[in-house]
Amino acid sequence: MIIDFHVHTFPDKIALPTLQKLSALSCTQYFTDGSVSGLLASMEEASVSYSVNLPVMTHENQVEKVNTSMISNREYLFSRGIITFGGMHPDYADYKSELLRLKQNGISGIKLHPAYQHTDLTDLKMMHIIDYASSLGLIILIHAGIDIGICDHNYADVDQILTVIDEIQPQKFVLAHMGNWACWHAVEQDLAGAKVYLDTGFSIGPLTPCKTAHGKAPYISSNLSDDDFVRIVRKHGTDKILFATDSPWESQRDYVARVENTPLTTQEKELIFSANARQLLAL
Repeated sequence: MIIDFHVHTFPDKIALPTLQKLSALSCTQYFTDGSVSGLLASMEEASVSYSVNLPVMTHENQVEKVNTSMISNREYLFSRGIITFGGMHPDYADYKSELLRLKQNGISGIKLHPAYQHTDLTDLKMMHIIDYASSLGLIILIHAGIDIGICDHNYADVDQILTVIDEIQPQKFVLAHMGNWACWHAVEQDLAGAKVYLDTGFSIGPLTPCKTAHGKAPYISSNLSDDDFVRIVRKHGTDKILFATDSPWESQRDYVARVENTPLTTQEKELIFSANARQLLAL
């Protein structure tokens, strides 16, 4: 079994325009059309059994509408192999009621994106959301490190993450992009081994520039080599690594092959591909 712990889909009407806009910002290529049907086709091609779909709230006004959609489609999507998370925005006032609504309706986790929400992880609004979500037993997955399309500031750097771990001690805390995208020295030196999960999304091997990039993306060569990836994985602990692609920004089929082709052992790959995620998601 393979579980992809980090994917994104969009409503059909806005999927392709959204990807085109984000592709221009990041100078990277997308590999599906951003729709649910596109993800399902990708999963079949890559032999992925389940994908965790992560909504990103860029404005507080989106929170209730998007979460309601996640709740109403949860059972149908799960029957197709898509696990729906909810989302939260730091400026959403009644976050406790909304997080409780997600929990009561069978949603097992939330996504926070400090960079898209222009809010540092250690901002009190973020800290309060993480604290309450953790008290409900929700999984909290955050974008960690630099965002390739927003390169001016690291809204969730390793120091901030360590502060959250120390002060809140969230029990189901997942850091996207191997703990801090493009800040690998800090991950290996200061974060590896901490009580937190790292997802592998958009972190291993070469990135694919979009056709209009023309050298405009300063971080296009920032992903981990196989050797660096394996070293960080083993220092952190293979029982705390979750396979993830960040589809549509990586090809699920190719990303499975990248991890398969690393010198990790069969047992280590089994943990990363599915066992850790199955335990965290209680599948």
